[in-house]
Amino acid sequence: MGSMDAYFHQAVVRNKIENELYRRYNVKKGLRNEDGTGVRIGLTRIADVIGYTYENEQKRPCEGKLLYRGYEIRDLVKNKAPMGFEEAGFLLLFGWLPTQRQLQEFHDVLAQAYELPKHFMETNILLTPSSHLMNRLQQMVLALFDYDKAPEDTSPANILRQGMDLMAHMPALITSLFQVKQHHCDRQSLTIHYPQEPLSIAENILYLLREDHTYSAAEAQTLDVLLMLHADHGGGNNSTFTNVVVASTGSDLYSTISASIGSLKGPRHGGANLRVVEMMQCIREEISYQADDAALRQVLLRILDHDFYDHSGLLYGIGHAIYTTSDPRAEIIRSYCERLAKEKGMEDVFSFFLRYERCAKALMKEIKGVDACANVDLYSGLAYTMLSIPKDLYTPLFVCSRIVGWIAHNIENKLYDGRIMRPATRYVGELHSYVKMEDRTYEEDDNRI
Repeated sequence: MGSMDAYFHQAVVRNKIENELYRRYNVKKGLRNEDGTGVRIGLTRIADVIGYTYENEQKRPCEGKLLYRGYEIRDLVKNKAPMGFEEAGFLLLFGWLPTQRQLQEFHDVLAQAYELPKHFMETNILLTPSSHLMNRLQQMVLALFDYDKAPEDTSPANILRQGMDLMAHMPALITSLFQVKQHHCDRQSLTIHYPQEPLSIAENILYLLREDHTYSAAEAQTLDVLLMLHADHGGGNNSTFTNVVVASTGSDLYSTISASIGSLKGPRHGGANLRVVEMMQCIREEISYQADDAALRQVLLRILDHDFYDHSGLLYGIGHAIYTTSDPRAEIIRSYCERLAKEKGMEDVFSFFLRYERCAKALMKEIKGVDACANVDLYSGLAYTMLSIPKDLYTPLFVCSRIVGWIAHNIENKLYDGRIMRPATRYVGELHSYVKMEDRTYEEDDNRI
């Protein structure tokens, strides 16, 4: 590989694209405008994310809002039914708040699909463990293609049927993958539970995950709210955009969901809350939860200076691409963490996260000159920790929730757009005349590699 490494290094040098070229040709790098806002790539009636307004063509920060079909997430959580995630899922998929009867019908349809297909566990999960659940989850979603009676039918009605089946399968799928991973990779006893039809999706996750099946009402409600908060985040988030892009080619739902899972795996998207927990653990080991604000500030300065944790210079859990003043999801889950901390005797941990938020926001303003709010990843990771949910399941749980948004946008795009998504790029490389093999000379001939 030595020569290939050298060739690659030379290729990097030869093919560099300077940022100035994006400005010269007015190309939106990363589908973003110069002021950091996202380039509008579609229309939707499903969800909206509001983090700023425009006054006299100037971007102005504002209190963050997350809207599901025009309803604020704060109101949906405050007034939610016992099955809040299912209520939010119905709203996102169909467009209106369900009556009690409609919500019960929705739950009943989901509950009938809680269990995985016959022999799926033995054939696909037990015999092929993996050390990374997200990669394995992609494979399992693709494997479900072969158990579908009409897998290639991409009509909106069939996508809804398939999507609801996948939504219902997720608790059993992710917990089984985790149990098998523990058994094969960590040499622990293997225990597989079966989902229970009367339970909500949040309750089933806790039931399936815990050996004794027990959980408190506060635990179930906290997880239910977490699922609600992650169910959708507009059509422009990376994994939803990925889903719609793949679906626009006419590909089947299993392929689009698998692609979205691959997107969500990344630490800049669904894997961010795991980075928060790992970073906070490193901080705790460095200075302890009892350290004063001065000591905490010094550690955070080291992080910003690329001198601590993963040397990325990022304060995980702080800042967001859209939200400026506040992330409503972070505010909601913060309040649930406070309640759960009292039940679990973890007030000191919760207090430390509050101090981290306060100190990190102050440093971002002082050093980088930006107003940065806490984002949902800061407190969702803490909530999962309080719920004793293993780190391996943090991002798969995100899949359990966001799959609703993926399905809703997939269907909406099929109904009202239908074109293949194909953004354009501009070629900025050099033009060459063809050179025959015997006449080619490159840097290696001049000993410059």
